[in-house]
Amino acid sequence: MQVIRHQDRDSAGLVGLGARVLLLAPQANEALFRRIAGLGGRVDLEVELYSALDALINDPADWDLFVMDCDAFGGLDAGRRAFAMLGLAAERVPMILASAECQTQVFPEDRRAPILLRAPATATSLRVAMEHALHNRLNFRF
Repeated sequence: MQVIRHQDRDSAGLVGLGARVLLLAPQANEALFRRIAGLGGRVDLEVELYSALDALINDPADWDLFVMDCDAFGGLDAGRRAFAMLGLAAERVPMILASAECQTQVFPEDRRAPILLRAPATATSLRVAMEHALHNRLNFRF
């Protein structure tokens, strides 16, 4: 008996295929931008905290995911404050907070809570976080 296992290698890494991602990070964090784009996300970079929050609050339907490099804006506490400021928009848009202060990565059961990643986010941790955040999103490929 011969068993052949077919794997679609071309799309295996694209967990965020077509997802609109708002990335709040300094211009210098090019690695995080490339990793998200490499996982299929369409990334819009914002370098100013309040501009990013304004975009999310005004039209949360425009975004599938919000990723914040917390260290550039005051650390993990600043990320948590930003999450609190989002209010109801945080319930509609999953959020990933990446910080060097994070000792334990957190993938919460409650969809209204942010995902916490240790920074710098590796390709593997970012992939798991995006899968966790976007698992309810329907992805049609024809």
